[in-house]
Amino acid sequence: MPNTAQTPATTRPATKRLTMAQALVRHLAALRIQTADGSVLPYCAGVFSIFGHGNVAGLGEALWAERATLKTWRAHNEQAMAHAAIAYGKAQFRQRIMAVTTSIGPGATNLLTAAALAHVNRLPVLLLPGDTFASRAPDPVLQQLENFQQGDVSVNDAFRPVTRYFDRIMRPEQILSALPRAIELMTDPAACGPVCLALPQDVQTQAFDCPEDFLQPSVLRFRRPPADAHELAQAAALLRSAQRPLIIAGGGVLYSQGWAALLAFAEQCGIPVAETQAGKSSLPWNHPLNLGAIGVTGSPAANTIAAEADVVLAIGSRLQDFTTGSHSLFAGARLIGLNVQAFDASKWRGLPLVADARSGLGQLAQALAGWQAPAAFTVRAKALAQAWSERVQTLTSTPIEAGVLPYDADVIGAVRDSAPDSDQRDVVVCAAGTLPAELHKLWRAKGPGNYHVEYGYSCMGYEIAGGLGVKMARPAQEVIVMVGDGSYMMMNSEIATSVMLGQKLIIVVLDNRGFGCIQRLQEASGSASFNNLLDDCIADGGQTPAIDFAMHARSLGAGGVHAGNLSELQTAMALARAATHTQVIVIDTTHTRTTADGGCWWEVAIPEVSERPEVAGAQQRYRAGRENQRA
Repeated sequence: MPNTAQTPATTRPATKRLTMAQALVRHLAALRIQTADGSVLPYCAGVFSIFGHGNVAGLGEALWAERATLKTWRAHNEQAMAHAAIAYGKAQFRQRIMAVTTSIGPGATNLLTAAALAHVNRLPVLLLPGDTFASRAPDPVLQQLENFQQGDVSVNDAFRPVTRYFDRIMRPEQILSALPRAIELMTDPAACGPVCLALPQDVQTQAFDCPEDFLQPSVLRFRRPPADAHELAQAAALLRSAQRPLIIAGGGVLYSQGWAALLAFAEQCGIPVAETQAGKSSLPWNHPLNLGAIGVTGSPAANTIAAEADVVLAIGSRLQDFTTGSHSLFAGARLIGLNVQAFDASKWRGLPLVADARSGLGQLAQALAGWQAPAAFTVRAKALAQAWSERVQTLTSTPIEAGVLPYDADVIGAVRDSAPDSDQRDVVVCAAGTLPAELHKLWRAKGPGNYHVEYGYSCMGYEIAGGLGVKMARPAQEVIVMVGDGSYMMMNSEIATSVMLGQKLIIVVLDNRGFGCIQRLQEASGSASFNNLLDDCIADGGQTPAIDFAMHARSLGAGGVHAGNLSELQTAMALARAATHTQVIVIDTTHTRTTADGGCWWEVAIPEVSERPEVAGAQQRYRAGRENQRA
């Protein structure tokens, strides 16, 4: 007898007919994040876009439709707009992001440097480059790379090694899994970094039945993993045995928003703190236990204590060579790596303490209740910190003789002292050259994030674009970009973008007529002056460039002035603070002077064979320095 029982109807999820690009944009627009203070905010602040072949028709139309809920900004250079997006994420302590979309071909590959920068610095950004047709029907299309051995390769495959997650969306429904995976990587504190979804231009426009729950995503929350009990016990025991402990505060302290936990822990245990480039501003500059910058660009206070330390607690640091003096600075110390990323926590064969910085510090504080570093050691560290603070004031405020070009410390002091009060709320932005070293030593950062220097990739050209991203993240603060003439020449187009978007920057250009930082390194390596300073690069029939940076800034819509001396710089700074749109101040400086205080050995390989005796001398010093490296 036939079975006539009725099978219950299956309830199908509600769907909406959308293109892949529309589904992507609506998901991004709906995403919310619960931040560390409990606020619920849009996760993606907006999309930087330069439209072109491969993204204007598909993604461009989708962005236009959602312009009220997800902002789109036009920029002038793809690499620069990605830098701005990355800087925004850094200034937001990785809690919020921006996305970036480009055309196929050169628009996409212009993002590669920025992707590498974000990867090295563990910073989130969503890259959405256009791609060639998935159908391959019109191949080869404009800007398409053809690989003679691999038919499925496009230029976007170059993103694979410089992103944390890469996917090429070959069917519209693939966005349902690819985009959440990308978001998961960017919100994972251990795996955080850039992600890339390559978007073939035909797939962007193809429609599918998108589940409505994809358009109503759950609120994102950050994990804050605690430490393993065994690792915690080992770390606490080692610290209890320490006679000369030191804390190294890395960027992870800021990204976990663990500055209050760091301050409480350092004060409870009497342990002095040194700051990396990424970790600077973890403690107020004038805190008695803040020894200042560590490493190659470090203060004498921090480096003295580091050289004597028997236990180093490195918190949220990648321990790159500028921090460790190429593994020579605290080579005799036992290391504890408190880091949310096990890869970093286990460096130097030290004791790993895999945990969120804020959570881990709270657990360590409980485990070390009642213990303090030897009082005499803490007193000595505080004395060194105070002496360095006084020395910074001297270095940045000593008058210079008339007719003598200032150097970076003089300019830093003049910029600092132009603030109308002592609150020191300015955010300084920098990336490459001599300035990061001088700022690391000399800038006074009173609040978390008031020091924004990209020194993981040390990317020339980041500064102005990065300043734009910082200003968009922190509109209530004065954002001061300090940049050398070399970096300015590499990328300055986002001056025009800052004017167009109403995002005021103060840009101070230190003009030393070339790549002065590398010129000094070249000479220190025993080499002849060659191919760095403009005057050394004049070819037959050529002439020295006469570059008027102030006039150039005015041509882009900003205010631009040339300060003839420090007094004029302070006057120009006061006027710039009162202005309502971007101002560029140029001052001539010398590359021959730097702050001699502090610093330590840094490994730069020197030729073993050369006709120059200066190179032979540098090679001898190089061999001597390597003898102090940690095995």
